[in-house]
Amino acid sequence: MTDPAYTIEGAERPGRWLMTCDHATNHVPDWVAGGDLGLPAADMTRHIAYDIGAAGVTRHLAALLDSPAILSGFSRLVIDPNRGEDDPTLLMRLYDGTIIPANRHAGPAELAERLDRLYRPYHDAYAALAAGMTAPVICAIHSFTPQLRARPPRPWEVGVLYAGDERLALPLIAACRAQGWCTGANEPYAGHLPGDAIDRHALQHDRPNVLIEVRQDLIADEAGQLAWAERLAPILRQVLAETEL
Repeated sequence: MTDPAYTIEGAERPGRWLMTCDHATNHVPDWVAGGDLGLPAADMTRHIAYDIGAAGVTRHLAALLDSPAILSGFSRLVIDPNRGEDDPTLLMRLYDGTIIPANRHAGPAELAERLDRLYRPYHDAYAALAAGMTAPVICAIHSFTPQLRARPPRPWEVGVLYAGDERLALPLIAACRAQGWCTGANEPYAGHLPGDAIDRHALQHDRPNVLIEVRQDLIADEAGQLAWAERLAPILRQVLAETEL
């Protein structure tokens, strides 16, 4: 199922995992500032516009786990679906040193249109997909840049993020480290923002959940995306079985 706001793959698959990708694409709809946000094309290929490689990992993992996936259909710079509606970073005006021209002076009308046409349809579809599953386990896939501007390189290969619910996250961190991967616990980011996607669709419903970040240089091409999905799938199966959630 495809909509301008999202794509759902494998809705009929019987697995318990619900794979999600909030920052799947750098697409800007034509009705938003002419389709480019006023940024050079090169900036739209950077990590500021989407999570490089995350969509491919999500799709491969969903297939390997025989589970459905939902992926956003719009750039995080248009509006960020992994933020609450009242979050000041919902509409980013400056990101990693880059000013977003079309957002700099965006007013309430522009925000309302993006909420109604993109953000809310994505979350409505996400909620409906989860509600239609039996005992869903949410796994959000993200990716992170190896280095922010003027910051030191990030050493982690994988990060596992979590908030109050550690049931899957802590065993997953241990399992990843047992593979020899440099694994961050709530690194390179803290694991929770009130109203974010995991809060909204997992924590508020007491659904088991985990958020996985993979470093972008490791999944920049199809081969890397498939390789990391094949590494992560058996570990996710193992952790879910051992936790008996």
